[in-house]
Amino acid sequence: MKQPAISKQAANNQMGLQLNDFVIKLANVNGTGSASANGLLSKTIFRMGVPISAKNFFPSNIQGLPTWYEVRVSKDGYQARSGRVDVMVAMNAETYADDVAEVSAGGYLLYDSSWPMNKELLRDDVTFLGIPLAKHCAAEFDSARVRILMKNVMYVGALVALLDLDIAVVEGLLEEQFAAKPKLVPLNMRAVKMGYDYAMEHFNCPLPVRVARMDVTHNQIMMDGNTAAGLGCMYAGATVGAWYPITPSTSLMDAFDGFCQRFRQDPETGEKHYCVIQAEDELSAIGMVIGASWNGARAFTPTSGPGISLMSEFIGFAYFTELPAVLFDVQRVGPSTGMPTRTQQGDVMMCAYASHGDTKHVCLYPADPEECFYLSVKAFDLAEQLQTPVFVLSDLDIGMNEWQCPELQWDDAYQPNRGKVLDAEALDKIERFYRYMDIDGDGICARSLPGVHPKGAFFTRGSGHNKYGAYTEDPDQYQEVLDRLTRKFKTAASVVPEAVIHQQNGVTDAVIAYGSSDCAVREALDRLKEQGMHLNYLRIRAFPFGEEVEAFINAHQGVFVVEQNRDAQMVSLLTLETGVDKNKLVPLLHYGGFPLYAEFVVNQVSAHLNKRKNA
Repeated sequence: MKQPAISKQAANNQMGLQLNDFVIKLANVNGTGSASANGLLSKTIFRMGVPISAKNFFPSNIQGLPTWYEVRVSKDGYQARSGRVDVMVAMNAETYADDVAEVSAGGYLLYDSSWPMNKELLRDDVTFLGIPLAKHCAAEFDSARVRILMKNVMYVGALVALLDLDIAVVEGLLEEQFAAKPKLVPLNMRAVKMGYDYAMEHFNCPLPVRVARMDVTHNQIMMDGNTAAGLGCMYAGATVGAWYPITPSTSLMDAFDGFCQRFRQDPETGEKHYCVIQAEDELSAIGMVIGASWNGARAFTPTSGPGISLMSEFIGFAYFTELPAVLFDVQRVGPSTGMPTRTQQGDVMMCAYASHGDTKHVCLYPADPEECFYLSVKAFDLAEQLQTPVFVLSDLDIGMNEWQCPELQWDDAYQPNRGKVLDAEALDKIERFYRYMDIDGDGICARSLPGVHPKGAFFTRGSGHNKYGAYTEDPDQYQEVLDRLTRKFKTAASVVPEAVIHQQNGVTDAVIAYGSSDCAVREALDRLKEQGMHLNYLRIRAFPFGEEVEAFINAHQGVFVVEQNRDAQMVSLLTLETGVDKNKLVPLLHYGGFPLYAEFVVNQVSAHLNKRKNA
């Protein structure tokens, strides 16, 4: 006889049929091998043509602490967290209380019933599905490690039955995953079938929360932002990468190195046409990047906030000597060490003004892995065109989570923008080369590369220099160089990516966001529209701001600025760098470390608009 739950399933389930619109959350212990099983689940749904987004919440230690993996199934293609949990898989007894509390009313909780669930944790509005996973795996598998791993695969099998997933898709994914070790496929499929058969025998399958095939992911891929950025670096022609490992940016260099081994290494001779260097610290890493750029290579370093702090003196050197460099800041929670495995947008001000003295830097803000790829290429073009450091500010949510995005496209006719680089022929024609002479008034001077021509030789210095490149402490000569750098920054505003604007006539209020906040904001705007609240939207993609940003703000009565930091850093940047009325800007700040979700934006905007309406 089937026993659907230890709570009153029929009487208390309030959810009704939820087809391709729900959230599964899996609670595990870090280091138990659950990541591959959870990935198998999310990829199965994706392969069934159904849009998903997956978020991994893991601790900063290696093993033993709680970890969660959240899969949102959304027929409408929303990528942000939803703020609810419909199906919880509770595999960590240490977090049972929190996991039970997090399940939305009418939801389901699957747990390992090899040991009894504390009756005090039971809720009448949640259906509890107990499966003796450990007991079955102990009877079926000999190795202790295999039992732990197969327990994870077994609950995936149970979810296949409960959620009406295609078991053939699961088998196909396992065959792909273990293509190099095909003997592991039958082992894993045995565990899948164990969970599937138990659920089919003991529960009413499928649940009202279920998956039905769609056909909207055929031209989509699942990719994390660090992999996409590493691929973008290779396509951009980067040949030198130097870095010091730091969470959450390390996998960006790992991806670049992997792509280069595949595509930039002679298969016959083994000769490498690239250089990847793990430096002794962040200072050395950025120094290597600057040195490689001075020699004409496209070079970059990936890091996070603490690394940017350490690199700041060299960043100022590159700004003042006008050397290209690309820095990827995969932001995490600060200050100090903070929470290394949580996400935030806390480095906006630091990157914009990194280093001492008067410095301003070009910053790009990708919203997802797709933009990590394209803006990586753009970053190298801008760095060489403007002869300056360029920052790409991703974050942990984008960098380390897999997102659904369109297949990446590449134009084989692409030519790198090397900027004003004088070759031997050009240098031979001029009477004398002055490194910091602005000929055409855009603030950008011509540069030469070492060894190209004797006329192109110059001394690179971080100390005071005049437009001829000579040392100076003369106030007027020094100020002339600083003023030219200001002109160059104004030129930068005309060549960086423009803001993305969604605007309707007659709408008086608006929202501004940037980076990974975009997906939650776009969903929130849809929900607000359903409630009769219409707002325009601008997504900032770069600093310095183009003219369209200030014009957009001036065209609206009130502008909500959504940020994932405590101090409203983008509001500060907008106030400092534009002439807008600060009183128009209303910060909406979400900074606990988990990714932004639409409900937060909806509630905050609704509260402000209703308060103003009733005032």
